[in-house]
Amino acid sequence: MASGQHPASVPDWNNLSILHKHTLPARAYFHNYTSEADALSSDVTKSKTHSLSGTWKFQHSYSPFEAPDGFESSSYDTSNWSDIAVPGMWQLQGFGKGPQYTNVIFHIPVDPPNVPFTENETGSYVRKFKIPEWLKGSQIRLRFEGVDAAFHVWVNGKEVGYSQGSRNPDEFDVTTSLNQDAENTLAVRVYQHCDGTYIEDQDQWWLSGIFRDVFLVGFPKESRIENVFAQTLLDSSYTDAELKVKVSAIGSGNITVKLLDSEKQTVATSDADINSGGVTEFNIPVKNPLKWTAESPNLYHLLVSLNSEQHIAQRIGFRQVEMSDGLIKVNGKRVVFRGVNRHEHHPTFGRAVPYEFMKEDLLTMKRYNVNAIRTSHQLNDPRLYDLADEMGFWVIDEADLECHGFESIADAALSKEERNLPFRERQLLTRKKAAEWTTDNPDWTHAYIDRAEALVKRDQLHPSVIIWSLGNEAFFGRNFIAMYEHIKAYDDSRPIHYEADIFAETMDMYSRMYPPIDEIVKFAEDKSKTKPLILCEYIHAMGNGPGNIKEYIDAFYKYPTLQGGFAWEWANHGLLTKDRQTGDDFYAYGGDFGEEVHDSTFVMDGLVDSDHKPNAGLIEYKKAIEPVQLLEASRTKPTFINRYDFITLDHLTCQYTSVSATGAHSQSGSLHIPPGVAPGQTFEVDLPKIEGPEGEILLSISFQLKDATRYLEAGFEVATAQISVTSVAPLQRPSSPGKQLEVANSSRNTLKITSDKATWEFNTLHGTLTSWVQGLTELISKAPEIDFFRAPTDNDIPQDGWDWKDKQLHLAKPSTRKVNWTQASTDSLKITVYQRVAPPILSWSIDCILTYVFQANGSLSLHVAGTPKGENLPRTLPRIGLVTELPQQFQHIEWFGRGFGESYSDSKLSQLVGKYTASSVDELWVDYEVPQESANRTDTRYVSLSDGSGAGLNVQFVGKGGEKRRLFDFQVSHYRMKDVAAAGHPYELRKKKREEVVLRLDAQHHGLGSGSCGPRTLDEYSLLCEAFEFEVLLQAP
Repeated sequence: MASGQHPASVPDWNNLSILHKHTLPARAYFHNYTSEADALSSDVTKSKTHSLSGTWKFQHSYSPFEAPDGFESSSYDTSNWSDIAVPGMWQLQGFGKGPQYTNVIFHIPVDPPNVPFTENETGSYVRKFKIPEWLKGSQIRLRFEGVDAAFHVWVNGKEVGYSQGSRNPDEFDVTTSLNQDAENTLAVRVYQHCDGTYIEDQDQWWLSGIFRDVFLVGFPKESRIENVFAQTLLDSSYTDAELKVKVSAIGSGNITVKLLDSEKQTVATSDADINSGGVTEFNIPVKNPLKWTAESPNLYHLLVSLNSEQHIAQRIGFRQVEMSDGLIKVNGKRVVFRGVNRHEHHPTFGRAVPYEFMKEDLLTMKRYNVNAIRTSHQLNDPRLYDLADEMGFWVIDEADLECHGFESIADAALSKEERNLPFRERQLLTRKKAAEWTTDNPDWTHAYIDRAEALVKRDQLHPSVIIWSLGNEAFFGRNFIAMYEHIKAYDDSRPIHYEADIFAETMDMYSRMYPPIDEIVKFAEDKSKTKPLILCEYIHAMGNGPGNIKEYIDAFYKYPTLQGGFAWEWANHGLLTKDRQTGDDFYAYGGDFGEEVHDSTFVMDGLVDSDHKPNAGLIEYKKAIEPVQLLEASRTKPTFINRYDFITLDHLTCQYTSVSATGAHSQSGSLHIPPGVAPGQTFEVDLPKIEGPEGEILLSISFQLKDATRYLEAGFEVATAQISVTSVAPLQRPSSPGKQLEVANSSRNTLKITSDKATWEFNTLHGTLTSWVQGLTELISKAPEIDFFRAPTDNDIPQDGWDWKDKQLHLAKPSTRKVNWTQASTDSLKITVYQRVAPPILSWSIDCILTYVFQANGSLSLHVAGTPKGENLPRTLPRIGLVTELPQQFQHIEWFGRGFGESYSDSKLSQLVGKYTASSVDELWVDYEVPQESANRTDTRYVSLSDGSGAGLNVQFVGKGGEKRRLFDFQVSHYRMKDVAAAGHPYELRKKKREEVVLRLDAQHHGLGSGSCGPRTLDEYSLLCEAFEFEVLLQAP
């Protein structure tokens, strides 16, 4: 009788009791050298490290049980296999079902620790290599910096081991498995899913493969250093230091520890024989070393040597992190995190990010005043930390741990009564139940501690790492307490963060995600709080936004216990792909690869686009977090403040330039910054007397680097300010009065209005201006119309945008009830239009009276008054204004207002007022990777459009009394906003691009907020649905 079982035993990748097989203990990230000089060069090519990255042979299967048997044998023929790049993700190299994006939810049936057997994509990798001569005779380790999600390894047909923990390094001793003088075969089988998948449910693409480098690493065979641990302890005055070094070593011999300065001159040295207990300790006094901070990243070289045979060099910084006076302090001073969350992302390679691309990320952060990085939500490429040490960043280093999907399960299981609980009570209940799966489950304790061990051991040497973070969105329970205790036992020199310990019962600080400003102020004013608060995620940068950044930053500096935050997030995670039908390039998000389970556009929420080019959100963030800020404007002596944490402003210069609408007689020069302005200190500068033309004048002030740094050039601008010297200029009306105005009924329902300056036609049935001819040129192709719609932003959609859609605002359109006209004099005509703007289905409306006044001088003024009426009115409106269209030749735009980039009422401070021009409409369009409202410009004094041959249209808004200008918003594009709202990608929108120029003129415009994941637009920037009026003055040049 036949019998059997498949599989014969529980696979390692489905076995919670097996996290690793035959892996070596976690250690610090370092390279071994054979001489001090080579070690101090930091040139990895001179180390005993041999890269196996490159082109490997690859075979893809949809299940581990369908993967080729015996492929690990040296004789197995892989000649027909595909090539694959290592590092790399196989889904991005044409293998498997493709990428899949989820934010919270699990993408597999939930049954921890079990994962699918038949739908568990598997990659079989093979690499042939020979051992370099300089590695022969060494203990040779095979090191993987990152493999997603789990893998088995064979060398020359012999199984070496198994490991999981996708973003953690793994090392195997393969010395006895290698052929020293012949070709070797390395075989790796990688599994898309393992039991660890349940605690790797981060907000990112599910991608698989060997995505970081693979190395052979040589260590001395008999006596060797296995690990190096270092701490810098400062005295009570934060002046002198003690360098504490622990060296884990085996064998015998003499260990030498040297400290060298940045010029590689010896500062201190100590030596001792290897301690038979395994750890040899050194305590080296250092007299007043230069201190390391993110603002002054002074580095020293730590050189640890054994028997003149093994040399390890690591740059270290003297800094001390501590919880003191209820604050996070570095070197005795409070710090404020002006940070970002950085996922590892490349638009083509996914998490296999090239070094230069990663470095460019950090350079961009430096250019935009970012001082802190949270490595969300996993250990980053180990080389990032060297850059952070050198360039100067505070780093919250986060363990590779998240299991957010259990919250969806727990929430779905709530009873009706539990669902009706207040939000915070419901959330606490849900998270408690969600924690029962893994976080508060003792069966998973070793898996959690394993991830803490990988984190702290690998990155402990870096001065930039000032806080450990235990993971993200995994609730709270016993296993996080165990992680905390495990890390503190090894490294007690850094505080520990974990947001889901919401009462900070165990962690060293409170942490919140996306709280409203009033909540953090309430926290700050609560004197019972004995630990500080950081916002590990805030100002959700999804699409167009975030708005109201400044208000958060002001709170951080007003209240000491609010120690800053980390914007979510650094980059959009779009993956560059092509439309299968059209071949158009676009950046894909969830669902674009045919996934049934996905979280759509939520992966597009960065301050830089998918190609990592800065967008408006980062530009505004730079302004909000600039280290020198204007506190009090004055036309003679404005007051500024130094918002650095440690350094003075002696490295900066201050320049000024006058700005006016005419652009003539501009003045510029330097302003004196008092020497020695300390952090937190205010100072004044004396402004020059500005002589200039009549009209509005402003003074633009720029704080710039006096000298070049290693990464930023001399003259680089770190902060700006702008001060009004004179008031907004009065309204500019035509200088010549014009002759008589003639009015005639040219046809049924049409009035023709003629002067020597212009000819208009007005439809009295629809109440619209249908033609405006200047000379022989038609100025409009579509009549101006009252309009309240904008293409919803990502930040609109869940909150204010939901209300707009619920109230059918997108369907609202004007219907004309009555038109009357009267000519009281020969030089003017008044037409009054009564319109009701309303949607179908509901009964609400906004009743509008539009008053057109045509003047013989060629100008047209349009006064609009609106009154909301009826039931079910929306709480807010997206905008209040007009939309018209002009013929395509009107491509030259000039305006005096904020620019050059886009701006909104709660996101405009980075765009200084000035006179700006564009030679084409397309220059003003902002192409978001998910099309939405964009390209608005605020605080405009005037805007004019012309065709380059004298014809055009000038727009001003009329202030109270009719003599002053009123500031307004405008948008010029080739798109109608309904088309923008309907498009899923820019290439789809481009198909709807119009030849006509679409001009939008707004008296008021709703702010942006960060409602995609956080508070909706603040009330002070909200456009409430209330009665309004405005007047526009339109003139042809």
